[in-house]
Amino acid sequence: MKLIELAEELNVSAEAIKQFIQDFDLELVDCISTNFEVKEDFEKFARENLDFLRLYEKDLDKNKTVEQIAEVINQPKEKIEKAIKENSPNIFDNGFFKSSISSYGIDNKLGGNYQFVYDYFGHKTSLQKRDFIGYRDLFFYTSAVLEPFLNPQQIKDWGINKPAGIVLYGPPGSGKIFWANKIAEIIGYQFKEVKKHYLGTSFVDGNEVNFSDFLLSMLKENKILLFLDDFDEIMMERKAETDIASCNLEAQELVLHYIAKFEKENVLMVGSANSVSEIDEEILAPGRFDVMIPIFPPNASERSEIILYAMTRGLEEDSLLYKILKNNKADKVPFWQEIASKMKAFSNTMLIDFTQSLKKRIKNLYQKNRNEKLKIDQNLLNAALRDAAGKLTGEYLDQVARFLADVIINNFDEFQFRIKALKVELETYKVVEEPRRAIGFSHNEEEEKKKK
Repeated sequence: MKLIELAEELNVSAEAIKQFIQDFDLELVDCISTNFEVKEDFEKFARENLDFLRLYEKDLDKNKTVEQIAEVINQPKEKIEKAIKENSPNIFDNGFFKSSISSYGIDNKLGGNYQFVYDYFGHKTSLQKRDFIGYRDLFFYTSAVLEPFLNPQQIKDWGINKPAGIVLYGPPGSGKIFWANKIAEIIGYQFKEVKKHYLGTSFVDGNEVNFSDFLLSMLKENKILLFLDDFDEIMMERKAETDIASCNLEAQELVLHYIAKFEKENVLMVGSANSVSEIDEEILAPGRFDVMIPIFPPNASERSEIILYAMTRGLEEDSLLYKILKNNKADKVPFWQEIASKMKAFSNTMLIDFTQSLKKRIKNLYQKNRNEKLKIDQNLLNAALRDAAGKLTGEYLDQVARFLADVIINNFDEFQFRIKALKVELETYKVVEEPRRAIGFSHNEEEEKKKK
C-alpha cells in the first residue's frame, strides 16, 4: 500500500504522517520504501494508533503559544521555550508559533513517554541494509517535488505538471550524484549520465554524433533521467567579463530548445551544481530548471552513522576489523559521536577519507602486535581526522559559505534547522584577525604629536 493510499483511508494527511516520522526520529527504512510503499510495522502502528495520529495532525495545523503547548503536553514553559529555541526557527510577530511545530514532537524531545510508538519498531534495520542514512527532511522535500511523477492525479486535479529540469546544488562531496540516482529510483526512470564529450561532437560506432543528436535519441527512449554534472559551469550566465566555452554555449541553446519536449516524452534532466548564483536566469525560468534541491553536508548525528556504516560495510562478523571494532564498542553509533562532532561541515567524501585512513592505521597497528584487543584510541582517531581534513581547504569552506547564501535565498523555509546548524559549524572556522597597529608612528612620536 502506498503512503498516499494509507493517508486517504485513515483520513490523515500524508504531510502530517511525514512530519510525524521526522518528529519521532523514525528511520525511513522502517516506515516506507523508496517508492512510498508503507512497511508492515508502520501500517500496523498507524491503524492501531489512529486516534493519536489525528490528534497529532490537529495540533500540527494550529498556531499556538508556549502556554497552549504547555497545557497540551504538561511540560514547564521554560523547557518548552528552550526546546523551541534550539529546534525551531521562527515565531510569528503575535507570539504564536508556526503550525509546522508539533507539541507532541517537542514533548518527545523533552523526554515524554512515547514508548507506544517505538514498540512497533523494536527490530531496527541495520545500517548496512538501509537505503540511506538520515536526511529524512531532504527525502520528504524531494518526494514532494516528485509527487507529479508518483501521483498523476495531481496533474488532473491541480494542473501541477512534472518538472522538466531539476538542479541539485551543494558543496563538493555532499552526495549530489547519490541523490540524482535516488530520484531516478523514486520515479522509476533509467539513470543516464551526460558525459562531457556528448556536449561537443563525438563518434559513436563510427558515426559522427553531436549533442543535438544525443538529446533527440534520448527523447525516443522511455523514462530517462539525464544527469549533467558541472551544471553551473555549463549553464553560466553570459557576461562580457566571463569566457564561456563554445560547446557550453551550444549546450545551453540546445537544452533550452529541447526542454519543452522533456516532460511530454518522459525525460527529466537533473543538473549538479556547487552554486546556483551564476546560472543563467533563462535556464532557471518557470517550466525549465525551476526546481532547486539543496544537498547539505551531513549534520553531526548523520556523520556518526555514516562513519559507522563505512567502517562496517561488507564486514563479516568473524573478520578481524569487525572483532576489533566490537572489542572497542565501535560497532555502535555512540563510539563515533565525539570524533564526528569535530568534523564540522565535513562532506560525505571527507568522512569516507577518514574511515579509509583509520582502517589502514588499525591494520598497520594490528600487524605490529597481532592483538585483536588493540585499542582504538584518540591518537588513532585524531591521526585519521588530520588525513581527512586535508580537503577542508579555504576554497571548500568558501564553497560551503556560498551554498549557505544560495539555500537561504532559495530554500530557507524548508531547511531552517539545517541552515542554522551548518551556519554555526561554519563559523567555528572563521579566523579572528588581531587588530592592526597604526603604521608610520611610534608611541613616542604619537605623544609628541599630542603635545603640539
